[in-house]
Amino acid sequence: MKKSIVALALLLLAWGMQAQEAMQDSTGLPGDNFSLEGALDLFKNSKDLEDFEKKLNMEDSGINNLDLNEDGETDYIRVIDNMDGDVHAIVLQAVISKEESQDVAVVEIEKTGKEEAILQIVGDEDLYGPDVYAEPFEEDGNGGKGGPAYDDAIVRVVVNVWVWSPVRFIYAPLYRPWVSPWYWGYYPGWWRPWHPAPWSIYHRRVIVYRPHYHIVSTHRVVHAHRVYTPHRTSSVTVKRNITVNRSRQVGNTTVNRSTTVGTKRSSDGTKAAGVKRSTTVTNKNGDQTTVKKRTNAAGVKKEGNTVTTGRKTTKTGVQKSGNSVKATKKTKTVKTKRKKN
Repeated sequence: MKKSIVALALLLLAWGMQAQEAMQDSTGLPGDNFSLEGALDLFKNSKDLEDFEKKLNMEDSGINNLDLNEDGETDYIRVIDNMDGDVHAIVLQAVISKEESQDVAVVEIEKTGKEEAILQIVGDEDLYGPDVYAEPFEEDGNGGKGGPAYDDAIVRVVVNVWVWSPVRFIYAPLYRPWVSPWYWGYYPGWWRPWHPAPWSIYHRRVIVYRPHYHIVSTHRVVHAHRVYTPHRTSSVTVKRNITVNRSRQVGNTTVNRSTTVGTKRSSDGTKAAGVKRSTTVTNKNGDQTTVKKRTNAAGVKKEGNTVTTGRKTTKTGVQKSGNSVKATKKTKTVKTKRKKN
């Protein structure tokens, strides 16, 4: 009985640690729902770029969990290769609407020798924030003498991806750059969109790729990125629904500011826009002051000759320094009606 209780306690502790790790790994940005590491694994195990595109858009692959246009279904990801000599910038692009697309990431590849090539995947800054790169990982442990401290020393190895099937494919003599033929409303017959999984489930699904692919801060494939930059595509719709986090240092005080802008349409046809701003000031003693402001412009709703508009602003201040002080201010303006004669 005692052993069972101990085992249960250890299980609950492990579950709690996993849940905490998942929260720490979440940035709150759309890129949380598209694993760069998982995409690289799909690329490695594809025979060519057409096969890669198909794998990205299969529910069983478990990599694409994006719903950038917020229609309740995953977005189709098309693959487009921008080629310049021995350099390839392979764009993964989400189809948002008839008029809009949004780049998710770009697989950048450069040939560095007769049978050598390097590769990185770069997350689009709108979805991941700036400077997010992932690359295949191999390690070279120090197997020599020197004690335990030396045995744990790890040397990062730049992986030669020449042996990967899609890499050999794009460097074949008769290769023509792959450009996906699919677009909004015109998709392959095998594709069926699905409902995105909750973050807690999706995170556990893709974390298995991390031992083999690592997020790094060094951009190695710079020529390919210059090829890609003129072709970058972004969506106004996606930008409207992104949380922007900014931090700045003022003397001994740190100011963190978060802004979220969103637009949604309710079931009755009302289109509502909202802005949420949160500012946290931390002084040198660790005391924090947080001010939150939310503005909802609820509506332009037309019923016959009547137009109804509304606006609600809520401002809350919370000061934390052992004790809490809360102040709330609400301003509400509702229903402005105009009727034609």
